[in-house]
Parts: sequence; structure tokens; C-alpha cells
Amino acid sequence: MNSDMMQQQIKKILQNIEKVMIGKTDVARLSLLALLAEGHVLLEDVPGVGKTMMVRALAKSVNASFKRIQFTPDLLPSDVLGVSIYNQKEMEFTFRPGPIVGNIILADEINRTSPKTQSALLEGMEEKSITVDGVTLQLEKPFFVMATQNPIEYEGTYPLPEAQLDRFLLKMKMGYPTAKEEVEVLTRSQKVPPIEELKPVISLEELRDLQQQVKETYVEETLKQYIVELANRTRNHPNVYLGASPRASIALMKASQALAFLSGRDYVIPDDIQYLTPFVFSHRMILKADAKYQGITTEYILNELIEKTHVPIKRAVK
Repeated sequence: MNSDMMQQQIKKILQNIEKVMIGKTDVARLSLLALLAEGHVLLEDVPGVGKTMMVRALAKSVNASFKRIQFTPDLLPSDVLGVSIYNQKEMEFTFRPGPIVGNIILADEINRTSPKTQSALLEGMEEKSITVDGVTLQLEKPFFVMATQNPIEYEGTYPLPEAQLDRFLLKMKMGYPTAKEEVEVLTRSQKVPPIEELKPVISLEELRDLQQQVKETYVEETLKQYIVELANRTRNHPNVYLGASPRASIALMKASQALAFLSGRDYVIPDDIQYLTPFVFSHRMILKADAKYQGITTEYILNELIEKTHVPIKRAVK
């Protein structure tokens, strides 16, 4: 598959999602970016802005199997992973897979369930496999998790631990549509919801090819050093208690490769890294208590570090 064909496929996916999601081009692009980079997304926003619709539209566009897990306080790990049931007729245990066995998984309101159940996602997100009753089951590729959480209500919630937050490639918000966009949403939803009429535009095999091509995107050595320098500065910042981990550096490089690919380039440039740094690093940092009291945010610190860090000027091409 040549470069022009791949760009046409990407354009088709984004146009397909925009039939459902009005005015959310950036969010759709970042979601597709994470899928191509084989990462996962944490989507934090208030209810009713289209988080579920976004991931359903993405799954339908690439002809992927879609599973939804509604996290509640009484949800058990076996409700996510699956369970072995004794078959009396055959006198043996039969494994019935849970909703985690799919291509694109919506983990809805993930902070509503206990840490024990939250951790059931960890192995799948990192290793692309699950272990039940000592037996390891490889998950089919692609495997993509988009988790949502409501940042407003904290009663009865369990904040995600740092180890699990670190598994998400990106953290982002959707925000409310403009008045004009909301009117368009009403018009399109008046008869048949657009999501019901959405058709696949590429196959799973073609998606796997795109994911492989993203890995081939060139990253110049000075840009790798630039990524590490940004990560190091978060670790040494006076207002930061816990900075970005080496996994965060890897995530930023992979995300930058995907962004370059989406932009029609086979090489990463500094602009890719700068744009993605807040999405990749912000949820992996913990600020000191004094900084929080002063109203300082991780986004503010990251923008400050980007401005102060020397940018490689050598053109990053082969």
C-alpha cells in the first residue's frame, strides 16, 4: 500500500467519524492517533458530550468489534475478564470470555469501580493478554481501550492509581459544542441517529497495516534527546512531586510518530512533540501540595517547560 492510499484511508476514517461527531475534529484525530500508535485513551469530561458516541464511531469506521463495560461499585474482575464454568455434560471447565475480549473497548466511568476491578484492565492494556485461572489468553489485535470518567462527581469514586494512569497513551477532554454545532446535532438526530447508519470504511487488516507503517516513521536522534530532556525537566521541576516516567518518554515518541503519519510525513518534527506533550505527560505527573494550592496546573508547567527547552533545529529527515 503506497503513501497516497494510506492517507486516503485516514481521511475516510476521520470523515466517517465527523458524520456523527460535529465539531470534534481534534478529538477524533487524537483518538485515531492513539489507535494507530497502539495506545489507549482516557477521556475526562462531563456526561452527555458524546464520549461513548466517539468510540462507537471509531469502532464502526474500522470494522472492529466493539465492547462496552459500564463500571459500577459492585463490578468484579471476573465481570471484565470472563469466568470458567463447569460443563457437567463434558465434565470439564469451559472459559466464557468477558467484555474485555474485543478490538475496541469502552471502559465507561472507570473511576466508579474498585481498584481491584480497575486493575483487571492492566494486563490487557499493557501485555495485550489476560490471565484467568492461571491460563493466559492473547487478545486479538488491534486492542484499544478508551476509558471515560466524570471529573465533576467525586462521591463514590475511586481515583485511578498512577500505575494505571501510566498505561494510557493520551488523556484529553471533549468540551461542549458551540451553539451552531449543537443545533446541527439536533438536526442530524431528529430521525435516525447517525451512528446507526455508519458503515466501515476500512478493514481490520488494513488498520493493522496502518499501525505497522506508523512504527516505520523516522525519529531523528536529536528528537529522541529532546523528548528525554522534556521528561527529565518534569522530574526536576520544583513544583512537581512525581515527573514523567521512561514509559511516558516512549509514549510521546510513539504518539509523535502517529501524528507525523497522520500529517502525511514519514518523519517526526519538533512541532509533533510539542503539540502532544500535554496530552501524554499531564496525567503522568503529580504536583506538590503547595503548587496545587497556588492554582498551578500540569498544563501550565508543561507549556513553561516547552518554552524553556532548546528545540533541535536540524531537519529531522532521513
